[in-house]
Amino acid sequence: MTAASVAALGLVVGQGTAANAAVACDVTYTANSWTSSPGQGGFTASITLKNTGDPLTSWSLAFDYATAGQKYTPTGWGANWSQSGTRVTGTNMPYNGNLATGASVSVGYNGTWSGTNPNPTAFSVNGTSCGGTNPTTPSVVTSSSAVAVNEGGTATFTARLSSAPSSNVTVTTARTSGDTDLTVSSGGSLTFTPSNWNTAQTVTLAAAQDSDTASGTAAFSVGGTGVTGATVNASEVDDDGTVEQSIVVTPTSVTVPEGSTGTYTVRLAAQPSSSVTVTTTAGSGDSNLTVSSGASLTFTTSNWNVPQTVTLAAAQDTDTAAGSRTFTVASTGLTSRTVTATEADDDGGPNPTHVENPYAGATGYVNPNWSAKAAAEPGGSAVANTSTAVWMDRIAAIAGTGGAMGLRAHLDEAVRQDAANGSAPLTIQVVIYNLPNRDCSALASNGELLIAQDGFNRYKTEYIDPIAAILRSPAYAGLRIVTIIEPDSLPNLVTNLNAFEKCREANGAGGYRDGVRYALNQLHAITNVYTYIDAAHHAWLGWDSNFQPSVNLFHETVAATTAGVDSVDGFIVNTANYSATSEPYFNVNMTIGNTPIRQSKWIDWNWYVDEQTFATALRNALIAKGFRSGLGMLVDTSRNGWGGSARPSGPSTSTNVDEFVNQSRLDRRIHAGNWCNQSGAGMGTRPTASPAAGFDAYVWIKPPGESDGASRDIPNDEGKKFDRMCDPTYTGNNLNGNNMSGAKADAPLSGQWFSAQFRELLANAYPPIN
Repeated sequence: MTAASVAALGLVVGQGTAANAAVACDVTYTANSWTSSPGQGGFTASITLKNTGDPLTSWSLAFDYATAGQKYTPTGWGANWSQSGTRVTGTNMPYNGNLATGASVSVGYNGTWSGTNPNPTAFSVNGTSCGGTNPTTPSVVTSSSAVAVNEGGTATFTARLSSAPSSNVTVTTARTSGDTDLTVSSGGSLTFTPSNWNTAQTVTLAAAQDSDTASGTAAFSVGGTGVTGATVNASEVDDDGTVEQSIVVTPTSVTVPEGSTGTYTVRLAAQPSSSVTVTTTAGSGDSNLTVSSGASLTFTTSNWNVPQTVTLAAAQDTDTAAGSRTFTVASTGLTSRTVTATEADDDGGPNPTHVENPYAGATGYVNPNWSAKAAAEPGGSAVANTSTAVWMDRIAAIAGTGGAMGLRAHLDEAVRQDAANGSAPLTIQVVIYNLPNRDCSALASNGELLIAQDGFNRYKTEYIDPIAAILRSPAYAGLRIVTIIEPDSLPNLVTNLNAFEKCREANGAGGYRDGVRYALNQLHAITNVYTYIDAAHHAWLGWDSNFQPSVNLFHETVAATTAGVDSVDGFIVNTANYSATSEPYFNVNMTIGNTPIRQSKWIDWNWYVDEQTFATALRNALIAKGFRSGLGMLVDTSRNGWGGSARPSGPSTSTNVDEFVNQSRLDRRIHAGNWCNQSGAGMGTRPTASPAAGFDAYVWIKPPGESDGASRDIPNDEGKKFDRMCDPTYTGNNLNGNNMSGAKADAPLSGQWFSAQFRELLANAYPPIN
């Protein structure tokens, strides 16, 4: 990554439609460049234009490349781009021409280069030069902003500078506040020079062993003279068996037959120091639903973990409405819980209910669009009737586009399939996937909405609100509608803030937290809709530095919704990914040839080797944090079967730890961080309800045969850009250990049908498909 920033203050001119405006600007140009063959390649240019002068009603940005070999391809966004000779010009779009003083707009495009690819050094806006390059102060860049430290152990993060300093700089790390048990063990003073500024150096934090049950936190400043510092927040992972006190309610949705009663139970998560009173009070909704008994419950130091019953009653009436009402379960000093009660009306009409596990006893919706494509492939009819998810990946997908069915059409078809499947209920899965700054650390699945361009308001009014309006239609009240909430969103806020500006932007107002909360508030309120938040996978969040911060972020995000932690039914791991559900031939606690297996290059000190162990640990941590005890986990098994001739039949006999792991692992990827159209993969376990304790289902969320991203730059109107991780010739980056991408060649845009991939997934399926 290279960057150039130029600025000018107080330059006054009269230009174009801004005839009376004093034009002053700050332009930052960043190029992500790659080499496709010796002496040539491609790049993605990202440009931020900041207006530091009078308000503008339109703008025209211009600059010159240093060589004639630097070309706009053309594929761009945020501006109308053109190139004449070496001069590139971008004019505003209809929606982003107005720039208030201090406002910024982010634009960019894809290009190619031959020879060299230097950054432009001079920019102009509306014909006025933005001046020369301003001296920049290097910033401290840390590998993580949050680190979890096991009590009695250590954890590390790295620090480097964002640019070369003019002379040697000393960066010190010191605790500024918090638990004194958390200290700097080594790396407290690091020296960066004009030559090694970009080399990451390690800082080690330690957590002293103590006898309390508190998980302390502390803030550490990482900075020095001549640099812009950073803050790393450390949290102690206490080993003294603490469980955060909370109210445990089971279930959180109750169906009450008209003229009868329904029940739920209440207990505490941990032993209190004195008696605790828990009350249930009726909130908004149908006044026919009331508390019959158990409105006030007392828990002592001895009976705190014994469930006590609250009984709700539904009065007999003559209407045909299946009313609902919320009940708040609360106690002083504890986070309240919400129970949604729904009357099962006996006078006719639909009676939507909310069950603990929406997959139990249900059949799965078969998407006719996907089914037809699968059946058209050789041998594809064997899986064409498998239930897969419907992806709402842009606003246009709601109504349907390009011959694909819209959301209402899918739900109508689900009602038809439900009527044909006998007495069993039917579950349909819908992926909610359109946050502003979506997939902020990748390019192949970038979305159409940007935070800087009113993306949050558009997400609410043009995307979530129309979806919720369709889902709450009485015509679909008999369906179990599972929503998968925003894959790859919240995990990016844990791991990718330092490396990607769009992720940093998504960490603020109108970003991922606000978007996920709004989606949960709208969707959870619909009785027969179930919400599962994406939690990435073990090879993303399985390290100490990522695991507990993710748990904290999930809790912080969900607890701020209207219904609190009760607004989610569960979490899903491995969405559209390839990690094995279970690795049968090794585990994280093994030692090979006197070397801990965690030290192998494949595991790389991760605490988990597969999705089953990761999801189990994550569920336990989430419940300990305050989520309900009935929390259900899902695992996407659509492409993690890893069958075929490369599948090992037993553990390796090697005493070399790397050879042992590589010869024993089911997951045959080059690196566990590779995610795009992976060669050699196979379909995994077919959708299965209640496969293990705490797991609601194994599911096929990513429809096999739909591409993860294009293997080359393909112009499109869906906001999807070319990501080198989808290029089979790419030699990798620091996120995948600088390994080859492992991607298949000739892939189309993400979401489009990839016949060669489907055939390989079918051939390598495990269990095998006949």
